Amino acid sequence: MGKIQLEGMEFFAYHGCFKEEQLIGTKFFVNLEIEFNTSTAEQSDHLHDTLNYQEVYRLVRKEMEIRSHLLEHVGGRILASLKTAFPDAGRMEIKISKVNPPLGGKVGQVSCVLVQ
Repeated sequence: MGKIQLEGMEFFAYHGCFKEEQLIGTKFFVNLEIEFNTSTAEQSDHLHDTLNYQEVYRLVRKEMEIRSHLLEHVGGRILASLKTAFPDAGRMEIKISKVNPPLGGKVGQVSCVLVQ
């Protein structure tokens, strides 16, 4: 068993509860970890024997493009989409961070972490 990680994926999106967030958008960072049986790929050196990072990224990007009020909702959709595309994947963990959230003071980012 191994882990595949995509770290520091950056997106500009329109997630948030405030109308302004849905209009002007902001920057988000996504980190993803997926446990997967890598033993075949370790021996074969073939892409079809492991998770294709590019396909994982495309699925994350597609879900990030859909506006949502809550980071929990976005993260849940991403995990569900990945589980559908890669049913043999094991435990998944996603962290979605919103940069400069409108909290009434200086805050670098807020994050939501989901584990499935």
